[in-house]
Amino acid sequence: MTEASAPEGIGRRIQAQIYRRGVFGYRPAVPVSPDVLETKAYAAMSPTARSYIHTGAGRGDTMSANRDAFDQWRIVPRMMRDTQQRDQSIELFGRRLDSPFLTAPIGVSEMAHPDGDLALARGARAAGVPVIISTQASQPMEDICAELGDQERWYQLYWSKDDELVESLVRRAERAGCTALVVTLDTTLLGWRVEDLDLAWLPFARGMGIAQYTSDPVFQRLVQERVANPTNETDDQPRPRPGAVRSLAKLSRTYPGSTLDNLRSPEPRAAVETFLDVFSRLDLTWERLAWLRERTSLPILVKGIQHPDDAELALEHGVDGIVVSNHGGRQVDGAIGSLAALPGVVDVVAGRVPVLFDSGIRCAADAFKALALGATAVCIGRPWVWGLALGGADGVQQVLETYRAELDLQMNLTGVTSIGEITPETIVPA
Repeated sequence: MTEASAPEGIGRRIQAQIYRRGVFGYRPAVPVSPDVLETKAYAAMSPTARSYIHTGAGRGDTMSANRDAFDQWRIVPRMMRDTQQRDQSIELFGRRLDSPFLTAPIGVSEMAHPDGDLALARGARAAGVPVIISTQASQPMEDICAELGDQERWYQLYWSKDDELVESLVRRAERAGCTALVVTLDTTLLGWRVEDLDLAWLPFARGMGIAQYTSDPVFQRLVQERVANPTNETDDQPRPRPGAVRSLAKLSRTYPGSTLDNLRSPEPRAAVETFLDVFSRLDLTWERLAWLRERTSLPILVKGIQHPDDAELALEHGVDGIVVSNHGGRQVDGAIGSLAALPGVVDVVAGRVPVLFDSGIRCAADAFKALALGATAVCIGRPWVWGLALGGADGVQQVLETYRAELDLQMNLTGVTSIGEITPETIVPA
């Protein structure tokens, strides 16, 4: 019997642990309340980190829509049901997972904590939650996977302009033990993120969040070619201010090799410019998935689906899974809330492939509603970053365990004993 299916379960265990420690004067190091967690985490961050992690596209209307969509549904508890044996495990691609939670891929986690994705890996492993490793992670995927041990891990892919680089990243993910590939479709360009624009802050331009690239042999070859064939990129650059010195020092510390050598070398800056050149890929079409399918045996999921017709097109082009997501409201302003998009996609998919969900989940009740509307699993995004900011790996673990604990109690108190019992009949329109 697993902890998730034990009579008391993870919910009662963590709840009792907090209350008992309270008798001795201890409170949770990382707040349980999602609102307090968010407030304290942003207070602990630098202005640029807070802006980058918090901001959405434009006025933030899509972020608001994501939250508002959850308020359109209400859970209907059922009574007098034997819920002693509760099991929140699920099966995905032939593997049994302890819960329906995964961590959503989020880039540049070093802005929240210097250990970045290494701390994410340690915390997620301790909590028993699979990790979707971001292409924009702060450490190379091989180092992250070493910290994950035998914990399930997937790799999220931004499709670069350079197909050889894409293939290299996929091969590395396979060798590192990733068991699925998540292709993000909604970021052919970055959204209009006004807070970042007002601060003139793009972490990638300062060498942050590009570790997957600088650790890649194909990317390094592109950098060397750029260094060997310099252009007049500096002709239209403004006169440097003191902040430029700090940026150069930071870039020299984070780029592979000796900091002193990097300060003298054109490579770190060339690497940034190479990344900025190859990141965006505007000519992607559904037909390109066949090219990717020929190069990997991993299950391929597409992330960013909001329209039922796109879900059908994804299926026609052979995907193995769909992630209903609007990138946490960071790409298109004024868009549909992600949960509002979920039922239409689920109806079209009709059980042919798993449908995962992200964007806006802040508590287990939100996850419950997404599962009731047909999601196979849900991905937790910003909250794990908030935990990281406040407590490193321990903070990540506590946040993820909070979700698992709350879902366990939610299942008990609503009269369901398995994820499969969380059906449309367990919720009603508000």
